[in-house]
Amino acid sequence: MSQTTTQQLNDVDLAAVGALVGSIQADPSAAQTTWAAHVTWDRAFQSSSRVRTFSPVSSDEPAGLGGDDTAANPVEQLLGALGNCLAVGYAANATLAGIEIDALRIDVKGDVDLHVFLGLKEGHAGFSGISADVTLETSAPREEVDALHAKVLATSPVGHTLRTAVPVEVNLA
Repeated sequence: MSQTTTQQLNDVDLAAVGALVGSIQADPSAAQTTWAAHVTWDRAFQSSSRVRTFSPVSSDEPAGLGGDDTAANPVEQLLGALGNCLAVGYAANATLAGIEIDALRIDVKGDVDLHVFLGLKEGHAGFSGISADVTLETSAPREEVDALHAKVLATSPVGHTLRTAVPVEVNLA
């Protein structure tokens, strides 16, 4: 990918990122943000989530789990969220470090034992483990790529959320 201006690398607008950093440095309370999704059940195992003003994102279960297989299921969407968050981290941090990305692919997978989900036993219903394989093509020296990788892992909001116990409160109205 070519650098179009001195203010842009990897298609990231450095001036916009710099302005955000500056506004948070000037007012640290601006760093505290709240994100939301609104989910509506459609039918059977199908639902859709709406975020801000974007088109709804559908969710369904594979046929083998009783769904109609019309969309990714929630655990697949969670894996996608991790991969997308890592991609943002690589793009942002590479750009700030002056590293040009030629190509980036992140393959994310995780294991879930369906016993608890299906009510066949008690225990942990979530992933027993998640792994992500990152393929980053760049001409940057390996030590810069390793530093970039460490920075991305240290700053990924979704990665941190999945690696640490986060309080989750679910209220029934």
